[in-house]
Amino acid sequence: MLQLAGRMGRAKPSAIMAVAEKAKALKAAGRDIISFSIGVPNFLPGPHVYEAAAAALQKDSGQYGSNRGSDALLDAFLKHIEAIGLTGYTRANCATGIGAKHVLYNLAEALLDEGDTIAYAVPYWTTYADIADICNAKSLELPCPASQNYKLTPAQLDAALAQKPKVFLFNNPNNPTGMAYTGAEIDALADVIAKYPDTWIITDDIYNRMVFDGIGYRNFVQSRPELRDRVIFVDSLSKTYGMPGWRVGFIAGPEMVAKALTTLNSNHITNIPEVVTAAAIAALTGPQDVPTQKNLEFQAKRDQVLAVMNSIPGVVCPKPQGAFYVFPDISCAFGKSHGGKKIENDVDLCNALLEAKGVACVPGSAFGEPRALRISYTCPTAQLPEGLKRFQEFFAELA
Repeated sequence: MLQLAGRMGRAKPSAIMAVAEKAKALKAAGRDIISFSIGVPNFLPGPHVYEAAAAALQKDSGQYGSNRGSDALLDAFLKHIEAIGLTGYTRANCATGIGAKHVLYNLAEALLDEGDTIAYAVPYWTTYADIADICNAKSLELPCPASQNYKLTPAQLDAALAQKPKVFLFNNPNNPTGMAYTGAEIDALADVIAKYPDTWIITDDIYNRMVFDGIGYRNFVQSRPELRDRVIFVDSLSKTYGMPGWRVGFIAGPEMVAKALTTLNSNHITNIPEVVTAAAIAALTGPQDVPTQKNLEFQAKRDQVLAVMNSIPGVVCPKPQGAFYVFPDISCAFGKSHGGKKIENDVDLCNALLEAKGVACVPGSAFGEPRALRISYTCPTAQLPEGLKRFQEFFAELA
């Protein structure tokens, strides 16, 4: 009997997309649905991006491009990261991919052999665990509950790195929690990392331009320059520029890692399409007014959501300072009922909330934290107050 490869038994469909599809089906059936589920920025890039794409179509070469990424795109990326303080990198330190998710998968292929260990904090973006499973790597999960503001402590990291994982994967600002680390917190973690030279460090920091309250963004390399030879910075156009569908991801890191990803691209994707490359260059080098304005809007929306979370008795919600998520601990609802339906866990709560109020959220268990749920507040601004009102009503109706 013919069978699929064993790795397919470890591959799982996205839990986030499952919620989004259910909400989409209900909406198609005529339900009034407000989605707080999928993590897309829900804005479009400036007109200069489309103008660059249209111009590229007019002079399309029809040829294969660079496996690493075009020189012009790499130069645009280098200029982009210099603005956040990541200097001293060259084209040889960089590689591109079809979105940050593809880049992360390639990094797993390049760095992890079967049985190797990858460490990361919990809550985590769902893809981390999924990629580790597909690659047959071991996951070392570091629990960071709401009681410690969903942040990894130096002591936790010290204990984890003492176990000599091959890779430590760090996400700042964080998806799903929206938490962002201060410069001092990054410095403290970098001091720990410096003690363990045999672990690769991946910083999945695609929300680095979405940081609130003036705390700024900081990378381990800025804290400890000697870490440059093993820190791999991951970035993307998706969130900052409202371009998730364009699929452009980047790394900046050691030359040997960038070369490895370039080799994998030669076997997987060959190159980023010419028209997409032109749009990406325009986004990175052109006017930054759209992402700047959207960041201000997201901070204001964060404040709206946080005010409602803090008003609900029993709900615990640390203050996020980045990305566009809040991640409230809603375990106070467990054991209660809504409309006669018992809520035993986060999945029950999200299902009841969707069915009763037409509000879609992602259960926290998708991110390794079953006491919580994720709210993505990128819905149209006019929908946010109504969605939050329904959320508040749902909790008030629990019995």
